[in-house]
Amino acid sequence: MNRKRYCIFAAQYFPHLGGVERYTYNLAKKLIEDGNEVVIVTSNVYKLPEYERVSGIPVYRVPGWNLLAGRYPVLKMNARFWKINKALKKKNFDMVIVNTRFYPHSLYGMMFAKKIKAKCITLDHGTSHLSVHNKILDFFGAIFEHSLTKIDQIFCKDYYGVSGACNEWLAHFHIKAKGILYNSIDLEEVKNTQVNIRESYREKYKIPTDAIIVTFTGRLLKEKGLPSLLNVMDRINKKREDVYLFIAGDGDMEKEVYDRKNKHIIPVGRIDFEHIVTLLTESDIFCLPSFSEGFSTSILEAAACGCYILTTARGGAKELLINDEYGCIIPNNQENILYDALVEVIDDPDKRKKGIELTYQRIKQKFTWDIVAKNVETICEEQI
Repeated sequence: MNRKRYCIFAAQYFPHLGGVERYTYNLAKKLIEDGNEVVIVTSNVYKLPEYERVSGIPVYRVPGWNLLAGRYPVLKMNARFWKINKALKKKNFDMVIVNTRFYPHSLYGMMFAKKIKAKCITLDHGTSHLSVHNKILDFFGAIFEHSLTKIDQIFCKDYYGVSGACNEWLAHFHIKAKGILYNSIDLEEVKNTQVNIRESYREKYKIPTDAIIVTFTGRLLKEKGLPSLLNVMDRINKKREDVYLFIAGDGDMEKEVYDRKNKHIIPVGRIDFEHIVTLLTESDIFCLPSFSEGFSTSILEAAACGCYILTTARGGAKELLINDEYGCIIPNNQENILYDALVEVIDDPDKRKKGIELTYQRIKQKFTWDIVAKNVETICEEQI
């Protein structure tokens, strides 16, 4: 295929850490490896340089306000904004990729694509409305999202989910998705990181080699099911001493998680990719009892590192764990259900071993960035 110029709009990007940010980075990296040019446009909510190359990828940061404790950046359309916009217009992009559709930044990306007459696609990462755990605010937030999405559709006609579940959620907004561009994982990057592991969480925290490590990585938010997981671990540890829970990440629940810290519940804060791989490689079970997901990057990372996966029937998990031989999917994160499921997989090493092997093979076949990048390049070649 011919060399193309791509512009990826993502309201949030590194150093903010999350699944969408990882998706943006990995897709950009793979498109560049294929010989294309890629620019990322994000929000400057951390007072960073307006332009710099990050890991070899050009990143422009437009001014913005950081609302909802960093979860919702909003554009600040001042003189600096228009200067960056002018610079971007000179790039002659062939395709604009908008990550998520419910930020003002997303709408800006769609309008920008229409202005420069570039092909535009929007990637949806969600399966529910954004929640701030306030019924009144959530109600008006949902109305706002529906209204913004209506406007989005004026400027962008082509929508893709990062899982089939995301496409089902798009139908909630009367949008028929054109396909799936799966969230994925770079298996070679994981392997190379594992080869260079220089430390051990088991040794650091004096955990016996025959003990079971359960791990959670991701944003520390209530919708990730952390309250249930913490309570379930307390119940398990009343009966047995050989099960430990590591929690890696930061977010709204960080103080609550650290307040629950004890010998068996071990928060390690926000850690980089190399340390995530180190921790997951030493873990036996990855547990994500979330009630809102698109297609969790954390699940893919855990499966790539050889963890057995226990999660809820949310987002793309059921597209990776296609039956109960691959992993354990529970209907919700109600404590008794989570407790019974976690105890069962703790007590069944053979089940875990088979699930780990099957899931790893499925990732190789379907969820790699090589596959996603080739699909994006094919879409770019199609006529507008």
